[in-house]
Amino acid sequence: MPGSVKTLTAVTVTALIVVTAYTVTMGSSGWLWFAWVVLVMATAGAVTTRRN
Repeated sequence: MPGSVKTLTAVTVTALIVVTAYTVTMGSSGWLWFAWVVLVMATAGAVTTRRN
């Protein structure tokens, strides 16, 4: 996995932790979860593209 994909994966995992912590402390935010899902899709696309 190239460095840029590893960085994107690390950002995605970090974002999950941050969004989860925000949800636990402040309450759920649909926009944050939506943004995280979009980030996951972008990460999955990058991983898939780099494997071929």
